[in-house]
Amino acid sequence: MPTHSRHRRHHKSSRSYSRFDTKTIVNSVLLVLFALLAGIATYLMYANNILAFRHLNIIYTVLLVAVFLISLVLIIRKKGKIVVTVLLVIFSIVAAISLFAFKSLVDVANDMNKSASYSEIEMSVVVPADSSILDVTELSSVQAPTNADGSNIDALISQIKSDKGVDLATETVDSYQAAYENLINGSSQAMVLNSAYSSLLELSYDDYESNLKTIYTYKIKKSASSEAKSSDANVFNIYISGIDTYGSISTVSRSDVNIILTVNMNTHKILMTTTPRDSYVQIPDGGADQYDKLTHAGIYGVETSEKTLENLYGIDIDYYARINFTSFVSLIDAIGGVTVYNDQAFTSLHGNYNFEVGNVNLSSGEEALGFVRERYSLTNGDYDRGNNQLKVIQAIINKLTSFSSISNYSTIISTLQDSVQTDMSLDTMMSLANAQLDSGKKFTITSQEVTGTGSTGELTSYAMPTASLYMIQLDDASVASASQAIKDVMEGN
Repeated sequence: MPTHSRHRRHHKSSRSYSRFDTKTIVNSVLLVLFALLAGIATYLMYANNILAFRHLNIIYTVLLVAVFLISLVLIIRKKGKIVVTVLLVIFSIVAAISLFAFKSLVDVANDMNKSASYSEIEMSVVVPADSSILDVTELSSVQAPTNADGSNIDALISQIKSDKGVDLATETVDSYQAAYENLINGSSQAMVLNSAYSSLLELSYDDYESNLKTIYTYKIKKSASSEAKSSDANVFNIYISGIDTYGSISTVSRSDVNIILTVNMNTHKILMTTTPRDSYVQIPDGGADQYDKLTHAGIYGVETSEKTLENLYGIDIDYYARINFTSFVSLIDAIGGVTVYNDQAFTSLHGNYNFEVGNVNLSSGEEALGFVRERYSLTNGDYDRGNNQLKVIQAIINKLTSFSSISNYSTIISTLQDSVQTDMSLDTMMSLANAQLDSGKKFTITSQEVTGTGSTGELTSYAMPTASLYMIQLDDASVASASQAIKDVMEGN
């Protein structure tokens, strides 16, 4: 045989061996990459109880293990090199997407829990808008309600001393309202202002914001603790607090929506109990056990709102979810809107939306916000607004507990990351979601609202003592009936 012919065959054989070796190496690398991605994704899935319904987590695991073993055998036997490459590329992408989704879910839940561990209060020193004073160093004293908000005021004064070297004296007044009135009528130069009280003052005074100039600001971060009290993981109360702000959820603010969700997973019943924001109730903690509007409980922190409602109904509240305008709008947008029945035609002040009688498709978050915020154009004012809020919440629950929302859960949760605050852990959330999805049963959702007699200027507000405010004196029989209904659902009746 000619030498050149043998050389050609040897060269061809070397190239074939080289190509074979390269494919094997590539597939081996892909196998290692797939194993890492699949392993981490599987760990996160089981560690956080994700997809633990209808054996989806087991099916997912078996599928990944099967892909790994088949690929490993084919690589060892040096067969199906192209098939192995395609298989590993596809399932590496699947594992990567799963890992990203699971990790995002965990991170978002942790963020929502983290924000629940603290609250923020913005304390400021303000002067009249036309004042020549530009800095706190020009002051020797400020007016402040030290008896009502002493710890926050002391923290501000201490920070000013540390930061500016000025030891401001505090002239005690009864309330922030009194301090504001003294500032505006010229009897004082400056006052301390707690941002949580700003929404109260702006409702009572025209041009409130334009009358003031802020010369110093300090944010106080306070730790908060809230532990679940339920002895039965399947039966619990959740306090839904809708606060009247956009932006950071950790900011202390009034609670304009106050709803208790009583959930019994055993009977698949949910009872929604709404308490009007204007209810005249005894407020503990910062409220000094004095009577005031329920909405004012929020300015002392979500724990105070919880305790107020616990005392009112004689129940324990196990978890809370705090939602602001930003999160509400984002949630409605994320789930693709909701449809509710509207029993009276009205035009909303927010957004100027027209709502006719009948089924109304709230296709956007802003439109839904206009629907749930309106009270002035409704026949029964705040009562009707409360009923509209319950309708929308019920529609949201129905949509979130349906199979159609499963694929969108990651998007929904990530959308709400910065505007929802809850002390319910991810493990608890997933356990509840899995139980619901596993059963496939729809919840029977009912609602109730306590009633009473409204009046303006007849009842005194602890936070705003000289203001003429609208309050609702709750009917004792209505409160007792609502309390019993909550207990009945919890007991499985």
